[in-house]
Amino acid sequence: MARKRRNPSIGSDDLVAHLRDIASNLWWCWNEQGWSVFQTLDPVEWRATNHSPLATLERASAARLEALACDPLFVKRVYDALAARAAYLAERAWFQRGAAARLRGFRVAYFCSEFGLHESIQQYAGGLGILAGDHLKSASDLGIPLVGVGLAYRHGYYIQNLARDGSTQVLYPNYDFHRWGMEDTHRTIACPIGSRLVTARIWRTLVGRIPLYLLDTDLMANAPEDRRLTEGLYKGEPQLRLRQQVLLGIGGTLALRALGEHASVLHLNEGHAALAPLQRVADHVAQGMSVSDAMARVRQSTVFTTHTPVAAGHDRYDPALFLREVAPAVARLGLGDQDLLDLGRVDAGNAKEPFCMTILALRLAERVNGVAKLHGEVSRDMWKGHYKVPAAKVPIGAITNGVHVRTWIDPDAERFWQSEIGLRLGKQAPKAMGWARAGSADPHAFWGLRNRLRNRLIHFLRDRVALQRKRRGDGQSEVAATYGLLDDQVLTIGFARRFATYKRAPLIFHDCDRLARILCNPTRPVQIAFAGKAHPRDEGGQAYAQQIFEMARDPRFAGKVVLIEDYDMHVGRMLVSGCDVWLNNPIRPHEASGTSGMKPPLHGGLNLSILDGWWPEGFDGSNGWSIESAPDGSTDAQRDAFDANSMYERLESEVVPLFYERGRDGIPLGWIKRALHSAATVPLQFNSHRMVADYTRKAYVPAHQAGAS
Repeated sequence: MARKRRNPSIGSDDLVAHLRDIASNLWWCWNEQGWSVFQTLDPVEWRATNHSPLATLERASAARLEALACDPLFVKRVYDALAARAAYLAERAWFQRGAAARLRGFRVAYFCSEFGLHESIQQYAGGLGILAGDHLKSASDLGIPLVGVGLAYRHGYYIQNLARDGSTQVLYPNYDFHRWGMEDTHRTIACPIGSRLVTARIWRTLVGRIPLYLLDTDLMANAPEDRRLTEGLYKGEPQLRLRQQVLLGIGGTLALRALGEHASVLHLNEGHAALAPLQRVADHVAQGMSVSDAMARVRQSTVFTTHTPVAAGHDRYDPALFLREVAPAVARLGLGDQDLLDLGRVDAGNAKEPFCMTILALRLAERVNGVAKLHGEVSRDMWKGHYKVPAAKVPIGAITNGVHVRTWIDPDAERFWQSEIGLRLGKQAPKAMGWARAGSADPHAFWGLRNRLRNRLIHFLRDRVALQRKRRGDGQSEVAATYGLLDDQVLTIGFARRFATYKRAPLIFHDCDRLARILCNPTRPVQIAFAGKAHPRDEGGQAYAQQIFEMARDPRFAGKVVLIEDYDMHVGRMLVSGCDVWLNNPIRPHEASGTSGMKPPLHGGLNLSILDGWWPEGFDGSNGWSIESAPDGSTDAQRDAFDANSMYERLESEVVPLFYERGRDGIPLGWIKRALHSAATVPLQFNSHRMVADYTRKAYVPAHQAGAS
C-alpha cells in the first residue's frame, strides 16, 4: 500500500510512472478513483481519446505534468488510487471466504470471441462482448479463479458514420494495443489451421484480479491471409470465420498451456469456442486415453452458454470446408472424417447436413444454459432433436444475465444511493440487498437526480449531433440549430442496442402521425434518442438506421428525435443514465436476454418492453411497463401493427400521463414511486455478481468436482 505523505510532490518522471501503473490494470475503468485521475490530468484530451488513460497521458504536455507533480492534491489522488487498488487486490473476496476456495486446482478458463471492457478498448460488437466484460469484472470482484481467452482484433469491430442520406459508412481503424495497457507476454503459439501452422502472439491484460489473454496473428512470420485472422471482429466469409474459431478454441487452449495456466473447467461463452474442448479431448487421447473416455472426461468439466434463440444464428459450415480447416488440428483423435463431422450434426451419417459449432458444444459440455428463463425454454425446444427427447427433458438450464453495476452506474447516482439508502457498491459479495431500500429515498432528492442526469444527457446529445452534422458538411445554420434540439424537462425515451432486424429499432414509427401526436403534444411532449450499429453486412439493419435517420429529419417530429452514430459503451452509459424510459420491442421470443434494460433502473429509469429476454422475470406489474405482443400465428405485418399499437396505447394511457401528473410541489409522485420501485427490484437480481455466483455454484464447482473424480 502506498505510504501516506504530507503535502507530497514528486518528479514528473515518477508521476508518469505512477500513472502508467494505474493504467496497467483495468481496475481503473470501473473505479472512479482510478479513471478520475486521468480525467483531471487533461479533461479535453480525456474526452478526445474516448477516455483512454494512456492516450491521455501521451498527449499531456511536459509543462502540465511538471505542474501536476508539484500539486499536492493531485499527487495525493494518484497515491490514493494506487492504495485503493492495492487494498482491492489484497482483500479476501467472496470466493476466498467460502468452502469452495479449498478446492484443489480449481480454475476456470472463460472463452469468448469478444470482450467489452471499456469504450476506449474497441474489442466488442454488442451484447455478447459486454456480457463477457462484465463477467470478468464480477469474477474479479468476487475473487473467482478465472482466466479469460479471446482474440486481439487490430481493427476492432468498426467505426460507424452516417452519410448525408443516412447510409452507413464503415471505417476500420488500426489500433495500437500498447495504448490499451495490453502487455506482450513474449510468448507465441503455433496453431494448426488447415494445411499450415499459424503463429500467434499472446497479449495479456489485467482486469482486476483476472488475466485476459488475447491472440494476435498480425505477425510478419505469417502469410497475408493468416495475418487477417485477427484483423477484425466478425469480418469475412464463412472460411475466415471458421479459421478464426479454430484460432480461438484450439489456439486459445494451446496458449493457456504455453503460459502454464492450468484450467480445471472450460466455460464456452457461445459456440465460437467449441473447438476448445475438442482440443482437450485430443490431448487426453495423445496421453493414451480412449476417445470415448476422453470425451466423457472433458464433457464433465465443460460449461456452455448459448445466446442465440434463432436457429439461423448458429454457425454452420460446409462439411468439406470444416474437414479442410479443422481435421489436421485434431488428427490425434484418430477419427475418420464422418465420425468427426458427426460430432457437429443432429443426424449422424447425413452427409448433406452441415457441421454446427453449437451442436459440437452441446455434445462436449455436461452443463449447458441459456441466458434467461424464457431463453432456456426456447433452447430446450430448439435442441430437442439433438438430444432425442421431449423439450421438457432437454438438459439445458438457464442462468439469467446481469450487469456489472460499478461499470454502468453514473457516479452521481452512486453517491445519491449511498447517501439516501446507505448503498455500498464496493462490497464484494453476490447479494446486493441494499437496493431493496430504494423506495425509502427522498422523492425531492430523487427528482433532483433525475433532472441532473436528463440535463446532462440532453447536452451530450446536442454536442454529438452537432459534431455529426459538422462531419457531414452541413452548413453553420444547421449545426447551430442542433442546440435547439430536445428539452431537458421533457419525458425522454431511449433506444440503444445492436441494430439487428429482430430488435425492430424503427417500430415506434409504424404510425408516424400517431407518434407525432404523442411527441408534439403541447402540454405533455415526449422525445426519443436512438443509437445503434448494424453488422457491416447486415443490409436490413443498416436500412433501419437509415429509416431512423430520415425520421429524425421529419418535420412532423420537430426536433424531438435524434440518432447518435457509433454506439459504444460511453454512449450507452449516457443514455441509460439520462433516459426516463428504456424502450425494447424485439420480435418475441428472439431476444435471448438483452441486458441494456437492466441499467436504467440503477438511475431511476423505467422499462417499457415486450415480455422477452429477461423482462418476464424482472417485470412485476409496477416497476415498469409491458408491451403486449401479437398472438402466435400472426403474419409479420399483423405482428408489427399489433405490437406498435400496444406500445402507443401504453404511452398514451399510462406512461406519458404519469410523468406529467405533478403535485403542488411540481414533482410527479406517482412516477417517482414507480421509478424507486424499479430501483428496488431490478438491480437486486439482475447484476453480474449474482450471475457469476450462480455460475460458480451451479456450474463451475460441480464441473470441477466431476472432472476431478
